[in-house]
Amino acid sequence: MDISMKTTDTLIKDIYKLMQNKTPDSAVDVEAAIDSFGEACKDLMRKEFGNSKHFDSRKLRMSNIGKTDRYLWNHCNNVGPKEKMQSHTLVKFMYGHLIEEMLLLLTRLSGHTVTHEQALAEVQGIKGSMDCKIDGVVTDVKSASVFGFKKFKDGSLAFDDPFGYIDQIKGYARSEGETKVGWLAMDKVNGHLAFLKYDLEDEEAPAYPVLKKDIEERIIHVKEMVKQEEPPELCHATVPDGKSGNMKLAMGCSYCHFKHACYPELRTFLYSGGPRYLTEVVNEPKVQEAL
Repeated sequence: MDISMKTTDTLIKDIYKLMQNKTPDSAVDVEAAIDSFGEACKDLMRKEFGNSKHFDSRKLRMSNIGKTDRYLWNHCNNVGPKEKMQSHTLVKFMYGHLIEEMLLLLTRLSGHTVTHEQALAEVQGIKGSMDCKIDGVVTDVKSASVFGFKKFKDGSLAFDDPFGYIDQIKGYARSEGETKVGWLAMDKVNGHLAFLKYDLEDEEAPAYPVLKKDIEERIIHVKEMVKQEEPPELCHATVPDGKSGNMKLAMGCSYCHFKHACYPELRTFLYSGGPRYLTEVVNEPKVQEAL
């Protein structure tokens, strides 16, 4: 098959075949693809450890426009400071970026086209850089947890999107004048791959009620909302912590940088399965509390 004729419908199958046979598509310049991968990895390391300054930008970007109103109000109004990320979390982010570059290499070696890498996008004054297009489809490349990967595998992302991936990619698509969008995702624990594709104009698709919401209207709303003097309502109600009688943050709040701003009396207890954020303590947990 000619390299230009391949589509994302066969992408995962083609990558798996590549991994089994270790034989790149005959139309691919293998050395050029590997060199491109190497340069991308070097650029990532320069951003991590070079002289470029790391700063906490409180601007609206395409990458955050899909987050909750409360998060964005906090973000743009200098609430905080943001919760500092732990070292192991920063390591996870770093190798996540490396995984994403590896996936683009595998995409190229399997005979699919990758274009528009880090192309600038802008809608209603909000800017961002899209990951790429794969076979002409506006694509975000993601490394995900086992739980997060399931949404890309079964197509349920549109109905459970706490990180705002849908609005982010809709912004890129609007900027490019495209309607087909997708995510190339990898389960970074097990190595499973998936390509989730949505057509923003497919009225028969189960996800259409979510996908049809206009991204420009969302951006206009957010730009006005962050100017308000008072923050929007809390994103999620607290939930019971099992049968302990205590109350804890909902999952959607647990990963938020601003949880301590929303809950000043929040207490963090270090359970073996990870930290648990309690908003109301009736019965003191018998585990260490983070100070």
